[in-house]
Amino acid sequence: MEYTFTLRYKLADSHQEPDELIERLAEAGCDDALVGIGQRGYLALEFTRQAPNALEAFRTALADVKAAIPEVVLIEAAPDFVGLSDVADLVGVTRQNMRKLMLSHTDTFPPPVHGGSTLIWHLDDVLDWLSTRGRYPVAQATLETARLLRQLNLARESRHLRPELINTLDTYLA
Repeated sequence: MEYTFTLRYKLADSHQEPDELIERLAEAGCDDALVGIGQRGYLALEFTRQAPNALEAFRTALADVKAAIPEVVLIEAAPDFVGLSDVADLVGVTRQNMRKLMLSHTDTFPPPVHGGSTLIWHLDDVLDWLSTRGRYPVAQATLETARLLRQLNLARESRHLRPELINTLDTYLA
C-alpha cells in the first residue's frame, strides 16, 4: 500500500550544503521523498512510500533519514494537526461543506485541540467521524496514516512530561 506523509526536522548544523543533504538522503533510501530545504536550519521530506502498513512506512522513513543525517531532530510528522480546509481537501469536499458539517453536528463533531481564531483538530478524529457517517469515503491508508502520525507526535512530545504531571493527568482526565 502507498502512504503519504511529511516529516519535518531541525538540522543541528544549519550551514549544511543543501545539495549534499539531498544526495545523502537519496543514498540512504529517501529517493521516494520530495525534499524541502527552503528555511535555513530546517528540513521537510514529503514521502510517498510503499509498505505493507503505515508503521513500516514510517519506521523505514525515520530510519533512512537518521542514517543520512544522524544529528537531525524530528519536529513534526504531518498531517496530524489540521484545519477544515485541510480535511476538505483530503476528502474531496469544499471548506464550506466541512464548516456546515461541523456547525450542524456540534454534539458529535470532534472537539478541536486548539480553539483560537483558527480551529485545529487531530486529523484522525475528523476522519473517524466522517467515516462513521458513511457518505464521505476515507481511504484506509489515509486513516491509518493519520492515526499513526498522531501517535508519533504524541510520543515525541510525551518525552517532555514530568512523572508527577502524568499521575495527575491519569487521575483527572480518565
